[in-house]
Amino acid sequence: MIYVGIDIAKDKHDCYIVTSDGVLISDNLRITNTLEGFNTLYSIISSNCQVASDVRIGLESTGHYGINLENFLRTKGYQLTVFNPLAVASFRKSQTLRKTKTDKVDAKFITTLLFNSDQTPTALVSDEIRELKSLTRHRYRLIGQCAKLKVSVSRLLTILFPELGTLIWSIHQKSSYAMLLEFPSAHDISNCHLTKLTNLLSKTSKGKYGKDKAIALKNLASKSIGINSSGTSFELQQTIRIINYYLDEISILDKKIKELLIQMKTPLISIPGISYTLASIMLSEIGNISRFQTPAKLLAFAGLEPSVYQSGKFQATGTSMVKRGSTYLRWAIIQAARLVAMRDPTFKLYQEKKKNEGKHHYVAISHTSKKLLRVIFHLLKNNINFVPQN
Repeated sequence: MIYVGIDIAKDKHDCYIVTSDGVLISDNLRITNTLEGFNTLYSIISSNCQVASDVRIGLESTGHYGINLENFLRTKGYQLTVFNPLAVASFRKSQTLRKTKTDKVDAKFITTLLFNSDQTPTALVSDEIRELKSLTRHRYRLIGQCAKLKVSVSRLLTILFPELGTLIWSIHQKSSYAMLLEFPSAHDISNCHLTKLTNLLSKTSKGKYGKDKAIALKNLASKSIGINSSGTSFELQQTIRIINYYLDEISILDKKIKELLIQMKTPLISIPGISYTLASIMLSEIGNISRFQTPAKLLAFAGLEPSVYQSGKFQATGTSMVKRGSTYLRWAIIQAARLVAMRDPTFKLYQEKKKNEGKHHYVAISHTSKKLLRVIFHLLKNNINFVPQN
């Protein structure tokens, strides 16, 4: 049996290789993040152990930098153990008081942790879940960029027409964007033709806004303190066009995610209140449910478990969530818990029970989130649909 610890980086990977008898094979192997570098590592491993099942390989979960190497090693028949970076960091601190951290040292500690660990190899994630995770993470980034642009719109309107938000439901609604693309300042709105503004608002708001709203907007614009700047107006129009582009692309992406999720036939969709978007995020972040032996481990992965502090006779109470693990999963679970409690009587009663115990609204939602995650664990483990309780 040989043990291989790999410290992942962008352009190179440091490896530490030792046998189960403690014989050092390599303590300073550095390979490039190329096929040549991968083959170098494979050549050394295979020359020292030809049976793939007798090789244990460990590495940190470091995002996208290690994906290609992981895929290469799995195609060669090796099983991998992926460690949480927090676990590796804690183990390193427990082994030495010196403040030392290098890639070479990290590779050695990963090997040592692998050597002393009784963890089973990390379960292989299916291609569908891998694709789903890629798409949901991409969606998250697009939403983030869109949100930043909306902040810019708010900033520009503070200059051009600061009073607009007092007369409409949202400056970011479709009808508002359509109006601002045509009339980007208070000066333009106050001087536009009433019929043109009325038709524009009626069409883009699906009849919710009409002539009365157009008159009110024109009157408000005529009294606005906003400046008339062609440069700022152009920036506002361009920012709105970019936002609309992002929204169109997100809509296309949502259809792609939905198609993939339907093919996977996940039981998460059977839970009332959970949309295809939330289900896709939860399923892609959880991955292979077999890697979680108990609901508690899934709660820990989502960062929903309470922190614990005890020393001597003192036992802290009212501790907060640890908020470690997958941020994406935790966000999706909390959002889903709020929606499920609105549609399922059992979850609604549970959330109300927590509120009646004196817990804050958000604390009650966190308890509902934990209950929901335990239900999700059961559904995925047994591959069964959700059945409402009477």
